[in-house]
Amino acid sequence: MNGDLPEKDMQAERLNDAGFRPPAAASLLAELPDIGMAPERACEKPESHHGTGHRARLRQRLAEGGPEALLDHELVEYLLALAIPRRDTKPLAKALIAHFGGINGVLTAEWEALCRFPGMGETSTAALKIAQAAALRLLRAPVAQQPILSSWQALLDYLRADMAHLKIERVRVLHLNARNMLIRDEHMADGSVDQAAIYTREVIRRAIDLGSTSLILVHNHPSGSPQPSKQDIAVTRNIMEAGKRLGITVHDHIIIGTEGYSSMRTMGLF
Repeated sequence: MNGDLPEKDMQAERLNDAGFRPPAAASLLAELPDIGMAPERACEKPESHHGTGHRARLRQRLAEGGPEALLDHELVEYLLALAIPRRDTKPLAKALIAHFGGINGVLTAEWEALCRFPGMGETSTAALKIAQAAALRLLRAPVAQQPILSSWQALLDYLRADMAHLKIERVRVLHLNARNMLIRDEHMADGSVDQAAIYTREVIRRAIDLGSTSLILVHNHPSGSPQPSKQDIAVTRNIMEAGKRLGITVHDHIIIGTEGYSSMRTMGLF
């Protein structure tokens, strides 16, 4: 309500109501020199005369060869260099990859675990986690934009990138509508290194709340093996039976591990 807004905010709101539009980006850039800032040099493909330093060479290789031109530790190194510009970040990048078991382990590591690592801090941790967030958004886009059952490989790629390297067991439920479009990707529970609780009543109640017509259950195995346990099978069948009475179908239960994935439906466990 306007009565609680400061006078400055009320003026801004009145301008918006009157059809005010933010200035174009070009006009904002034109103001940069007046406030003591200068725009970055125009972006162009790096050449040798732009610098012979190590980071300049990494930029040149990336521009000319694309993502595959850099090794895993070089990708991490460059991300860290954005956060720690006046430091050689190659040793730190190599140490992180060795400790977390590869670039996937580095990017999916918990925030606290990265922050605690010697040489890391909040800014350098944020540089790595923003790269993970961007990658997951890229992988999630096709999953959210088309029926799940017709984009199955895209779903598996997204789930493996997000969950394969987790150090604890996590349970997620994908809620779908009548056209098998994703309604909600719900994080249901976290557990220990070998167990996470999933309750039939909670899953079905949430499906009713969201109006879901079908579900895909997902969890990971930190051990690396995606093979379902007897408990995994029993819980899945309980949810299937409860959902069937209410017209809610369980399409599959996917288990993710560093060694791959398993589909209970494909394995004939349904």
